[in-house]
Amino acid sequence: METINVVAAIIIKNGKIFTTQRGYGKFKDGWEFPGGKIEEGETPQEALKREMKEELDTVIEVHKLLDTIEYDYPEFHLSMRCYLCSVIHGTLKLCEHKDAKWLGKDELNSVDWLPADIALIERLKRLL
Repeated sequence: METINVVAAIIIKNGKIFTTQRGYGKFKDGWEFPGGKIEEGETPQEALKREMKEELDTVIEVHKLLDTIEYDYPEFHLSMRCYLCSVIHGTLKLCEHKDAKWLGKDELNSVDWLPADIALIERLKRLL
């Protein structure tokens, strides 16, 4: 089974976490933490900065690795490194996503998360 290595940004501001809704592909309409694939030759941190610039027209600072989620989808294995991040510059403009929300601790279960992202929700509740 093919492994796809991706990164995700966990941006927390005023007790809320930034989330995005996919606007394309097989997982369209599912909610996720923004990020994307690590390209050959990139570090995870470089990939996350690139993806945030491409998808949200935003420059971020990547802080510490929060967790690595391993999840088996029917067609591939996903390895997702989730980093705590902060916005340096930009307004988190939706360039590829359908929607976005800032969710507080009690709101994290209010969206239809993609399966791999669900694994992080309880940990984030404790973090908030």
